[in-house]
Amino acid sequence: MLVQKSTREGFGLTVSEAIWKARPMVAGNVGGIPLQITDGQSGYLVDTVEECAERSLGILQDPGLGKFLGRTGKEYVREHFLMPRLLRDWLRIFQQALS
Repeated sequence: MLVQKSTREGFGLTVSEAIWKARPMVAGNVGGIPLQITDGQSGYLVDTVEECAERSLGILQDPGLGKFLGRTGKEYVREHFLMPRLLRDWLRIFQQALS
């Protein structure tokens, strides 16, 4: 499990890297982090330290939940942030520009 309770954050590359490694994620609901995590599906977005602790304990007490968050998070990163997806987007843009 990875906890990144930032108060300010850009895209947060460590978040995507941890999720890609199928680690359950608890992160601050700030900056670019909500672009990387679907709350309750691919990790948890939290606003307070207390909420962060609560979500972290929930994952530690339920290994099945941690595995679920890790698997769905990895799939989310694969679909949205890896190079093949970027290349497909560029090819689609070029095809539209040439049409």
